[in-house]
Amino acid sequence: MSRPRIVIVGAGFAGYRAARTLSRQTRGRAHITLLNPTDYFLYVPLLPQVAAGVLEPRRVTVSLSDTLPDVRLVLGEADRIDLDGRTLHYTGPEGDGGTLSYDRLVLAAGSVNKLLPIPGVAEHAHGFRGLPEALYLRDHVTRQVELAAAAEDPETCAARCTFVVVGAGYTGTEVAAHGQMFTDAQVRKHPLRQGMRPRWILLDVAPRVLPEMDGKLSATADRVLRQRGVDVRMGTSVKEATPDGVVLTDGEFVETRTLVWCVGVRPDPLVESLGLPMEKGRLLVDPNLQVPGRPELFACGDVAAVPDLEKPGSYTPMTAQHAWRHGKVAAENVAASLGLGGARKPYRHRDLGFVVDLGGAKAAANPLGVALSGVPAGAVTRGYHLAAMPGNRVRVAADWLLDAVLPRQAVQLGLVRSWSVPLDTSSPEVARVPGGPGTRQEASARSGPGAAVEADTHDGGTGTGPGKGRAGDEPAKGQPGSGVTLSGSGAAERRSERELAKGRPGGEPAGTWPAGEPAKGPLGGTQARSGPADEPAEGQPGGESARNQPGGEPARNQPGGEPARNQPGGEPAKNQPGGEPARNQPSPAPRPPDDQPPQGPDIAPGPVKRFDPPDDSAKGDS
Repeated sequence: MSRPRIVIVGAGFAGYRAARTLSRQTRGRAHITLLNPTDYFLYVPLLPQVAAGVLEPRRVTVSLSDTLPDVRLVLGEADRIDLDGRTLHYTGPEGDGGTLSYDRLVLAAGSVNKLLPIPGVAEHAHGFRGLPEALYLRDHVTRQVELAAAAEDPETCAARCTFVVVGAGYTGTEVAAHGQMFTDAQVRKHPLRQGMRPRWILLDVAPRVLPEMDGKLSATADRVLRQRGVDVRMGTSVKEATPDGVVLTDGEFVETRTLVWCVGVRPDPLVESLGLPMEKGRLLVDPNLQVPGRPELFACGDVAAVPDLEKPGSYTPMTAQHAWRHGKVAAENVAASLGLGGARKPYRHRDLGFVVDLGGAKAAANPLGVALSGVPAGAVTRGYHLAAMPGNRVRVAADWLLDAVLPRQAVQLGLVRSWSVPLDTSSPEVARVPGGPGTRQEASARSGPGAAVEADTHDGGTGTGPGKGRAGDEPAKGQPGSGVTLSGSGAAERRSERELAKGRPGGEPAGTWPAGEPAKGPLGGTQARSGPADEPAEGQPGGESARNQPGGEPARNQPGGEPARNQPGGEPAKNQPGGEPARNQPSPAPRPPDDQPPQGPDIAPGPVKRFDPPDDSAKGDS
C-alpha cells in the first residue's frame, strides 16, 4: 500500500509547526513535502533586534532541513492549485516550475504587508515582514546617520535623521523603540555637526499605542517610548508620501528619507485564487481547520479564518501565538483523517498574554494576565522568546550577553538595496534580484530602469528619491492581470537579453560612453543603442548614429540592439543570404524616455501598485 502524500505550503509559524508535528505523528508512514521560498523558519518577533544590530540575521532563522529530517523540502512559491486534480503548481527560486500531487494539502502561506490607498506609500515606504527588509532597514538607518554627519546643510541633516514609523502595533512599537536606541548609540560615538539628535516618529490612527493590549501595558509602552525620545502621535497617520518626506493627516509636512510601514498584514493572495468562501481575505475553515466541502484541504495561520470558540461569532486574530497552535491542531487532524492518529479535535485556545520588547531592559508584558513593566517584564519577554524559538537558543542568548557588554557594530554592508524589498510584494521573505523569476516591467516611467541606482546614489540609498525604482515585486498569485506570463512549466518569461546584461561587467548602454567609443557588451564587443539602426544614438555627443560605431552596420532588431560583430568571427550581418541584415529577430527592448535617469549596473523594475481596502481585522502582527 502506497504511503499518503501530504503537502504543506509555507514554513511560517503554522506551516513549520504542522510539518514538525506530522513528522512525529506519522513516523514515516506518509510522504511529507514542505514548499517554501526559503530554507529556513523565521522567528519574526525578533526581527526588530536584527534591524537594530542586537542579533545577527542567522540567529532568528532555523534550518528546515536540520530540524525536519523526515520532511522533504522543496524551494519555491505556489502559483496555482488544482483542487479537483489535487495538484499544486509552483515556481522555483531560479524560475523553473514544478508540480506536486497530494492526498492532503495544508495551506499555511502566511501574510504579506497590508497596503492602504495612500498616494506615494507603495513607492516610498518599506515594510517589515521578512529578513531582507530588516537587513535593508539596518543598513539604511546606518547610512542615513553617516550621511547626516557629513552634511553641511542643517535641513538635510535633520531630514536624514528623521525616521517615520507608521503603525503602533507590536511591530511598529518595537521598531521605533529599538531604532531610537540604535541611532542614539551611533550619534554618541560620532556626534552630528549641528549637535542634532536622531528623531523617530511613531504614527497611528488608534487612540493609544498597542491598542490590542491591556490599557496598563499600553501606558507603559507609551511612557518608555516618550522617555527615550520617540515622538509618539496617536490619531495621526500619513496622508501622502513624497520623495522628500510625508504629509500627515493633520497637514504637517515632515522631511524624511525613511518611511517604515507597519500598519498590519493581510493574508497571502494565493488563497484568493481558489474560489472558495472567504472572510475578509482569509479562507473559511471549520473548528477542525478543514475547509468545508473539501476533506483533503486544511488551512491554518494567517490565511485561515478559524472560529474562536472562546468568543463565539468571531475568528482568531492573525498573531504568531495562534498560528503556532493552529499548526499543531491542523497536523493532528490531517493525521487523523488518514488513519494515522487519534480522533479529530477542534482548535480552542485562550490567549496567555503578550510580550513587547522595548529595547535594553525595558519591555511590557502581561503573562497569564499579570501586568509587568521594567526589568521584570524584560526578563519575562526574553525568557518567553527563548522558550518559543525552535532552535538557536544558545546563539541568541550569547548575542544578548555580548550586546550588554560590548558596543554594537554600526556598519552598512549594502547587501540589500531599496528596490530589492518593495512594499507591494507577495513574498516579503525573498529579496528581489535583477532578472530573477517573478520580476515584471515598470508601471510608471518614474520608476524605470536606472531609477533605483539614481535614488540610492543621490538620496543616500533611501530609495525615496525622484524616479525611485523597485525590484519587480511578485504579482498576486493566481490573479489575472498580474503582469507575469507563466509558461507551461510555471516559470516566468525571461526578460530580454539587454535587460539581463545589466549588472554584468561592461554591460552599460552605449549612451553612457564618449562619442566614438564602442559600448562594451557582455562578450566584450560593441553594443548599439536599443533604438532603430537608422536613428542617431541620442544622448551621445554629436548625435552620431549607431551605424557609425566600429564594425559597420549592426544586425537590425537583434535583442538588445547588439551589432552582429559580436558573432563568432566578428563579421557584420552583411554576409547573410541576400546581403541583408537579420530582420526577423525579436524586437529590441524599447529605449527609455529621455527624462529618465541613465541605466546602471544595479537595476531592477519596480512594483505595480496594488491597494487593499480598509480592513481592521488584519491589524495584528504575526
